[in-house]
Amino acid sequence: MAVQKKSPTRKEQILQAAEQVFAQKGFHDATIADVARKAKVSEATIYEYFPSKEELLFLIPGATARRGKENLEHVLRLIRSAADKIRAFLYDHLNFYQNHPDYASVSMLILKPNRKFVETEAYKDVQELARVLLQVIKEGMASGEFRSDLDPYLVRSAILGTIEHLVVRRVLLGKPENLIALVDPLTDLILGGIKAPEEEKAWHFQVNLGAEKKEAVERRPPLKNRGK
Repeated sequence: MAVQKKSPTRKEQILQAAEQVFAQKGFHDATIADVARKAKVSEATIYEYFPSKEELLFLIPGATARRGKENLEHVLRLIRSAADKIRAFLYDHLNFYQNHPDYASVSMLILKPNRKFVETEAYKDVQELARVLLQVIKEGMASGEFRSDLDPYLVRSAILGTIEHLVVRRVLLGKPENLIALVDPLTDLILGGIKAPEEEKAWHFQVNLGAEKKEAVERRPPLKNRGK
C-alpha cells in the first residue's frame, strides 16, 4: 500500500484553523474535532500531521516567525540609521498584530504563559526574530547613534515588553483600537532614552575619523615604491 505524502498546503490549512479555534474558544476548551471542522478535514487527518493538540499549538508561531524575520531583515537592509530601523521594527510588529488578532490572542495569552513552549523549535524561531532587534540596538551603539552605556538586552526587553503590553490590552479590552497609530509616539519615546547626546556623537565621529586616517597612513606605500 502506497504511503500518501503529507501536503504542506494541508498542514498550513490545519494550522490556520487551529489558530482561529484556539483564539475563539481558548486552548483548553477547544478540541481536535473543532479544529477538524474548521479546517474541513477529518480528525484522523489532523493526527497524521500533528501527534497531539499541544504539538499543534506549539507549531502555530514557527512559520510566522520565520517569515517575519526574513521580511524584516529585507526591509532593514534598505534603512541606514538605527533609529529608523527601530521605527520599522515597531511598525512591522504592531501592524502585524493589528491585522492578525487571532494570532495575537494565541501568542500572547496561550503560548507566552506555557512553560513547555520554550523547549520547542518554534520558540527558537521567535527568539531569532527578537535577535534582529538586538542587532539593531548594538549597531546603533557601535555607530555612536545610541548611548554607549546602554544594556542592549535591557533596551530590547523594554521594547518587546511594551509591544506585548499593548497587544494584550487590545486582545482583552479592545484598546488601544489602533496599534499602528502608536508607532511614531512610541518610537520617539524610546529614542528619547537611548539616543546619544550630541557631544558623544561628535566624540565618536572624531575617534572614528582618527582611526580611518591612521589606517590610511598605515596602508600608504613607502616613498620609494610610490609612482611605480
